[in-house]
Amino acid sequence: MDRNPEGAQARIVIAGGGIAGMTLALAVKQALGEAFDVMLVDPAVAARPRIDNRAYAVAAAARNMLDALGVWKQVESAAAAMMEMQITDSRTPDVVRPVFLTFEGEAEPGQPFAHMVENGALVAALLQAAKAAGVTLRAEGVRSGDCGDGGPMQVVLTGGETVQAALLVAADGARSKLREKAGIGWVGWSYAQSGIVATIGHERPHGGLAVEHFLPSGPFAMLPLPDGGQLGHRSSIVWTERSENVEALLSLDEADLLAEIERRFGLQLGEIALESRVSAHPLSFGMARRFVGERLALLGDAAHVIHPIAGQGLNLGLKDVAALAETIVDAARLGLDPGAEDVLEAYEKARRFDTVAMGVVTDGLNRLFSNDSTPLRLVRDLGLGVVERLPGLKRMFIREAAGLSAEAPRLLRGEML
Repeated sequence: MDRNPEGAQARIVIAGGGIAGMTLALAVKQALGEAFDVMLVDPAVAARPRIDNRAYAVAAAARNMLDALGVWKQVESAAAAMMEMQITDSRTPDVVRPVFLTFEGEAEPGQPFAHMVENGALVAALLQAAKAAGVTLRAEGVRSGDCGDGGPMQVVLTGGETVQAALLVAADGARSKLREKAGIGWVGWSYAQSGIVATIGHERPHGGLAVEHFLPSGPFAMLPLPDGGQLGHRSSIVWTERSENVEALLSLDEADLLAEIERRFGLQLGEIALESRVSAHPLSFGMARRFVGERLALLGDAAHVIHPIAGQGLNLGLKDVAALAETIVDAARLGLDPGAEDVLEAYEKARRFDTVAMGVVTDGLNRLFSNDSTPLRLVRDLGLGVVERLPGLKRMFIREAAGLSAEAPRLLRGEML
């Protein structure tokens, strides 16, 4: 391993202030303190977090990390424990939707396998913690990064300033300009589906129950949120629909749109109402051919994008954070160069297999369930029934979804770096 390059030994620059980028900035800064400059660059850090109707399933391991970083206690009131999940396979008009598979219980004693957390609360808490830890926040973008003759990364900001860094982290999303400028290829495709998201109010409590209805156009997920709103209780929906139908659906007046939601949501929670605006997001799969370049590491959506069918997109990004933060901190404490080739190769090795495996699983599940083929329906319902009758296999799936393993990075086990 190389020693740090002169002038860059105490700085990393993170381009992108989303959840993954901010969590990485906070983790590294808390671990290395004043001797290490962590600069997070994103125009959005100058503004208050915008109101966002998205919510995320934060797996148990990711919750461990947020707890270790001191963030979880700030968002706990905006989180709802997911204590049970039911999976059905039916058609939209079906009045009766048999439950083929149920996951219930805890990933570990006293710890649900996931919590639903509202995006706005999580972003605000991370931003506050980053400021308190001393992360350098720059309300601009990164124009380019160049190592030139193999020295430190010369990071050019959109305001014209050039700063030196041992490492540049591209956390700038699925359409990452930094990944493109580094010549890192991207393999991906569109699903011809969109994810429609909204917050729904309802009369009856959800009891921590999440439901995923597999419908011919794609899964319709009902995910528990903390109580509140005009009807007293709330859930988040992630409604996967064929893209060709989305414009017509979103152009409906509120009463008609709510009727379409109710056809999928069902009547088990009583009267329902819209608690937020409804928005749609095109769905796709994508994977970078490499997760690292010269003094460059890809993080989160800049490295991979998967279908939301298993609710693992954010958790994959937070696993990246845990692995990269541990790699950077361990190297820096040994006086080594955190942007050296062998250090970055260790990060890629830690994340590549898990990411590809999750991408294959989610892609396969979407193709298997998002259709109305009778033979496929029989096969998949038989498979769900087999899993339902094998408690040991269900337990393994719960722990895998929760991200809990003895080999996980320290932060995911709830340990400080």
